[in-house]
Amino acid sequence: MAVTSAQNTLLGETTCGSLLQKLQEIWDEVGESDEERDKMLLQIEQECLDVYKNKVERATKSRAQLLQALSDAKLELSKLLSALGEKSFVGIPEKTSGTIKEELAAIAPALEQLWKQKEERVKAFSDAQYQIQKICGEIAGSLNISENPAVEESNLSLKKLDEYHSQLQELQKEKSDRLHKVLEFVSTVHDLCAVLGMDFYSTITDVHPSLNDSTGVSISNETLSRLAKTVSGLKEEKKQRLHKLQELATQLIDLWNLMDTPIDERRLFDHVTCNVSTSIDEVTVAGAVALDLIEQAEVEVERFDQLKASRMKEIAFKRQGELEEIFAHAHIEIDPEAARETIMELIDSAGVEPAELLADMDNQISKAKEEALSRKDILDKVEKWMSACEEESWLEDYNRDENRYNGSRGAHLNLKRAEKGRILVNKIPAMVETMVAKTRAWEEERGLQFAYDGVPLLAMLDEYAMLRQEREEEKRRMRDQKKYNELQNTEQEASLSSRPSPARPVGTKKVVGPRTNGGANGTPGRRLSLNAHQNGSRSTTKDGKRDNRPVAPVNYVKEDAASHVCSTDPVPTSP
Repeated sequence: MAVTSAQNTLLGETTCGSLLQKLQEIWDEVGESDEERDKMLLQIEQECLDVYKNKVERATKSRAQLLQALSDAKLELSKLLSALGEKSFVGIPEKTSGTIKEELAAIAPALEQLWKQKEERVKAFSDAQYQIQKICGEIAGSLNISENPAVEESNLSLKKLDEYHSQLQELQKEKSDRLHKVLEFVSTVHDLCAVLGMDFYSTITDVHPSLNDSTGVSISNETLSRLAKTVSGLKEEKKQRLHKLQELATQLIDLWNLMDTPIDERRLFDHVTCNVSTSIDEVTVAGAVALDLIEQAEVEVERFDQLKASRMKEIAFKRQGELEEIFAHAHIEIDPEAARETIMELIDSAGVEPAELLADMDNQISKAKEEALSRKDILDKVEKWMSACEEESWLEDYNRDENRYNGSRGAHLNLKRAEKGRILVNKIPAMVETMVAKTRAWEEERGLQFAYDGVPLLAMLDEYAMLRQEREEEKRRMRDQKKYNELQNTEQEASLSSRPSPARPVGTKKVVGPRTNGGANGTPGRRLSLNAHQNGSRSTTKDGKRDNRPVAPVNYVKEDAASHVCSTDPVPTSP
């Protein structure tokens, strides 16, 4: 406090008044005239005015500079906000008040932050544009990319940056998809080269050198196109080789089967025959269709072709056996002995070339297969019909069993079988009708009679229809007789008692009528053997040979649901 007071005292001593008083004292002491004194005072006053004027001019200029700086700052602030896409900034005061320096001081922090934000935004734009140009260049196959792309600083808004980021994300996804596709192509080429026995590295390097490197793999349109062409070419080559190999394998298998080649010798070519029926996509083993493998198979086929000529008779008989088997499965009767004698005569007389004979037999086998195929639908229905007839025979025996509803072991299984059997037997008339229609259509189309093991099928079906009709008439007679017997028993019980007993209500007594075994439905002179079909066997001719003709079951006609359980029989609640 003492120091401050001393400074104020000193300042008070050097004021303009004190100085002027000191000057007056000096003038009095010197003896200056009044004129001289006025002149000097005017000079002092002029000098003071000049000093004030200079100070005012400097102050005015400084104020103008500050105003210009404030205006520039506000303009820069507006430009930054516009470039950054911001409508306002948190650091800017809403109302500008105070001196110019205060306003500048208030705007300066906001400007500094906006400049930093602009620099960061420009860097973000530059990075995004660089990444976009880089990926576009990779897709286009161009490597000339500027590391510092020009950024349009007039629009640095987040919306614009988001657009660049969205575009970059789409390009990155496309790049990822392309890279994944390239790797898939490369993997496919590797697998195909392995199967074909080709050099993978030379093949893939011919497409693009970068594909043999783990880094910097090319994803350009040209690379993808060339990879697709390479894969397509390799697949076509694989398809052709596999087709050739399968043809050779088929020839080998046929030759082996004709000449009974030992298993040990066949195993030497398992790597060839294992793909005889394999699809092209299933062949994945390395070297499975290599050229040397195909050459080995060709040599082996040629060797067996030479052996086949020396074993012609044995091969021809094998073909004949195959032909006979086809006819047997198709239930077509032929004369195998005459055919074998003809083959022997042709081979012994050398009247036909071995190749022509085999070709003719192959043609016969092909026609026999076509014939068997045309008969397959009808034969399948014949087998189903016979199976249904067998089930009908079992059902008749089951219905005659008085103990079928007892609790014995397996009774529930028989009950389920009976339920299914009734459903199946009900379909027999429709089966017969369908077979008749198809058989007649087949005969009209080919102008031939459809025979089953030498017996006309339509005759078999007509005979079955006749037996079925006779059986239906017999069943109706039995049902009428059964109803009559039940009526007689009911009247007799009613006459014995004026009121029915609660313990034994009227109409609940089970009356068993007579049943026939169906043996009278057929005569010994009929072609269809009933007993033979009931036993599940074929009939036998007089000379002891097996007769493969179809036989009819013991009971051709099933009873309807009402005939299996009569109206007076108690219905079991459980199997």
